[in-house]
Amino acid sequence: MEKQKISSAVINRLPAYLRLFTELEEKGVAHVSSNEISELMGTTASQVRQDFSNYGGFGRQGYGYDVKYLCEQMQQILGLDRTYNMVVIGGGKIGQALANYRGFDKLGFFIKAVFDVDTAHIKVPDGVQVLDASRLGHYASNNLIDIAIICTPKEHAQAVAKNVKDCGISAIWNFASQEVKLDGVHIENVHLNESLFLLTYKINND
Repeated sequence: MEKQKISSAVINRLPAYLRLFTELEEKGVAHVSSNEISELMGTTASQVRQDFSNYGGFGRQGYGYDVKYLCEQMQQILGLDRTYNMVVIGGGKIGQALANYRGFDKLGFFIKAVFDVDTAHIKVPDGVQVLDASRLGHYASNNLIDIAIICTPKEHAQAVAKNVKDCGISAIWNFASQEVKLDGVHIENVHLNESLFLLTYKINND
């Protein structure tokens, strides 16, 4: 059976749903209605039900949704019911900041190594290897790596992404200030400047 095509708009809302349900569970809320979810999400109850219908629906009419079950289902849908091994390519300020952020571990994302052409300046937690960039292929062939985090200067980002693909790593989280495009690899381009620009827009258009 052909897998149902789900719109990117729905997929982009999934992390926000998970954050909301996690907060509700932490507050001891056992059940929540689509109307309550829509108010907290800033959308409509119809939209909430439509989003959920893409994954079979999670509630019973007149009963609402079990919050604990919603958390479990969203974690499963987002693939958070397993762990992921990651490497950082580019040991500059952003790369080191990510490697030193221990919050990833709590979510099941483990940074195993940092690669750079100059390794002398890189400081990372115990257990995270610091390796020359030329060793990425050898490392990837001997270790299961799910995600490569690119933190290189923008002029190197596309070439690094191609090398990542050639090394057999199928997912890229790109923090270089250059959008990376590459077939056959899942890529999430992070635009820090654009997020900041949206904030300044709101400041100046309030």
